[in-house]
Amino acid sequence: MIKVLIADDQAMVREGFGALLAAQPDLLVVGAAADGAQAVAETRRLDPDVVLMDVRMPVMDGLEATRRLLSGPATDRPKVLILTTFDLDDYVFEALRAGASGFLLKDAPAADLVQAVRVVAGGEALLAPSVTRRLIAEFTARPAPREKPRPTALNALTVRETEVLRLIARGRSNSEIAADLVVAEQTVKTHVGRILAKLALRDRAQAVVLAYETGLIAPGE
Repeated sequence: MIKVLIADDQAMVREGFGALLAAQPDLLVVGAAADGAQAVAETRRLDPDVVLMDVRMPVMDGLEATRRLLSGPATDRPKVLILTTFDLDDYVFEALRAGASGFLLKDAPAADLVQAVRVVAGGEALLAPSVTRRLIAEFTARPAPREKPRPTALNALTVRETEVLRLIARGRSNSEIAADLVVAEQTVKTHVGRILAKLALRDRAQAVVLAYETGLIAPGE
């Protein structure tokens, strides 16, 4: 059974999402919160597996709440799925950097919400290639990073893994990377897993952020 906590300042959203998730045989809604501070307190009290976290809330926003929840011991961290009315904004980027497992638009179909909870509860990231491309668009609109030494963490990657990381940062899906490199999709999945493990990244979103922020790939490249 996957335990879920819903954090949103709109009562109708909390109740609507709660009813939808509670109707699933493998999901259990253990609590709700109307602001970020309450979300942190209730998460620590109820120990949910997944927290649906709204971005814009009073008292404490979803970004700060995410930071606090994901800064503790790894064994105590829930999976955080960011809920937003907007496609992407700076809050969402910062939440991904803080370790959130992905994000979902509030107007997404009901089936997508249910699947999203199951995906992140299973330890996967919820970040479709189209979302990765929007991340890229955001970085492309920013000034290019100044020249700086290659981060030592990247030295742990093989030549092929570095190539795969660059393709991830360009928004390629696993199947597209496989086609580009003329290898099996399972091989790509293995490379992606090793990249995330070596760089201590949670998901593809953080891989895209790292690739651009370290200058491994430049906006518009």
